[in-house]
Amino acid sequence: MNELVSSGIELMLIGMGMVFAFLAMLIVAIKSMSAAILRFFPGLPGGHHVGTHHGDDLGAIAAISAAVHQYRKKHQQKI
Repeated sequence: MNELVSSGIELMLIGMGMVFAFLAMLIVAIKSMSAAILRFFPGLPGGHHVGTHHGDDLGAIAAISAAVHQYRKKHQQKI
């Protein structure tokens, strides 16, 4: 029984070590790819993300807000 517990603990430590090593390699790969992209394509500033609006979409935001307002007004539940 003692051998079985020892073998289980050894297997657990090996598995946890492999997962830790994989995650560490994944972090290094992501950091290096990010550095390479920023080095070779400096056109995208680091503070701006693809999903953020820059003020050009204010008309679209106003149109969507108006459409949502009309929808809520039309489908208002009467209590």
